[in-house]
Amino acid sequence: MEKLKRKIKKILPRKFFRALQPAYHFILSWLSNIVFSRPSQRLVVIGVTGTTGKTSSVVLIAKTLASTGYKVGYTSTAMFCDGDREWINDKKMTMIGGFFTSRLLRRMVKNKCQYAVIETTSEGIRQFRHRFINYDVLVFTGLYPEHIESHGSFENYKKAKGELFAHLKRCRTKYVNDKKFVERPQSQLQKLNWQRVKKTIVANYDDENADYFLNFWAELKIGYTSEIFHEKSEEIGLNENIKSNPELIKCANVKADAFGTGFDVILDSDFFVSAEDNLNSAHIDLKLLGDFSAVNSMTAVGVGLSQGLSLTQIKTGLEKIKGIMGRLEMINAGQNFSVVVDYAFEPKAVAKLYETVKLLPHNKIIHVLGSAGGGRDRSRRPVLGQLAGENADYVVITNEDPYDEDPMVIISEVAFGAEKAGKKANINLFKILDRQEAIKKALKLAKEGDIVLITGKGSEQAICGANGQKISWDDRTAAREELAKICG
Repeated sequence: MEKLKRKIKKILPRKFFRALQPAYHFILSWLSNIVFSRPSQRLVVIGVTGTTGKTSSVVLIAKTLASTGYKVGYTSTAMFCDGDREWINDKKMTMIGGFFTSRLLRRMVKNKCQYAVIETTSEGIRQFRHRFINYDVLVFTGLYPEHIESHGSFENYKKAKGELFAHLKRCRTKYVNDKKFVERPQSQLQKLNWQRVKKTIVANYDDENADYFLNFWAELKIGYTSEIFHEKSEEIGLNENIKSNPELIKCANVKADAFGTGFDVILDSDFFVSAEDNLNSAHIDLKLLGDFSAVNSMTAVGVGLSQGLSLTQIKTGLEKIKGIMGRLEMINAGQNFSVVVDYAFEPKAVAKLYETVKLLPHNKIIHVLGSAGGGRDRSRRPVLGQLAGENADYVVITNEDPYDEDPMVIISEVAFGAEKAGKKANINLFKILDRQEAIKKALKLAKEGDIVLITGKGSEQAICGANGQKISWDDRTAAREELAKICG
């Protein structure tokens, strides 16, 4: 399919091909759905969208549902799962078209999954990759400016996300039996015997855009809110005048340390109180670091409650999760300092990451980072550099995903922010084009008790260069290779 697309691009004038793209993507989405026998009609489908926290939420939701005995498949930036096996996403794309998603959903059906969790992106929505998926639950994690060059404005970016929520009303009603398998009722009597799956929206109620997404049609609306937001709302200036009135669940008493994150879930009403445990609150001890992990976990709480799980079941599921690939992933080869790999590439995510990293016992922080090319939010480059300059003792700026841009120009733009924060070239600021060499430099700078933080790619499997070139890459593998030389 990709070879055919490249041939068409060569034959047709660029402007003409761009004009045909919407129709091309729509037809491709429709055709893939037909070829694989409308697989989303046979699963309870949960879509997760937002600017940050999507991948973590997908894993948290999937693992929580699976802990109760359900079979769950999922697609995400980091991993894929067909219900029987998990594997790394090496496609350098989150919501993959070209029949991939439909084929994977079909495999989930074949493997007798009850649930599918799909990380759904604005770019995927623009290309109609959501259009023939029958979603049942939509999760909104929060929104702030990203991909602005691609979408043209923040408002366009928000509207692209909104298309997914507008689509929910077009999705056909499903019925499940007592084991949560989707059934096709042949009579009204069968409908009475089976449970109707309510079309549901679960939204971050603390986000200033929550109203926009909660005002789309749904049979059930759930908002999750956190005292973390209310503690910081005056400082960061978010809007608290939300008009929508969903069922509320609260995240309170969050305590994050170097060993994990504890928090309380409080149900604002008796709407979700289960006859099984009759609880309207529960304390959850996550093995995941950072107060943002508690907030991300609230997506799993909301989805779990919407699917009839009790708070006890949700607590048990969340407490079993040991980590999320490429998200605050610790690399240990016997060294006497810490190495942390994380996907964070956007300023707000990096700022939150620093809050968490600083909870870990440490002397100095050495940060390896870069920024993406290809017109991807160029304005954030000096901001990232300044964040690193203000929070790290040493800053190593390197190549990330340059696409068709000059990687040294990108590196210089990030370095400008670090220099603005007071870092000095070749003293505590280093510009190294080769990412392997950059990681090597950071690890050599590290002393006992330090933290080496490597951000921007997480568990991604490629660096994207000019003319569509993809260079095989994994930050974690690179770090392990260099650590083996140091510790060997």
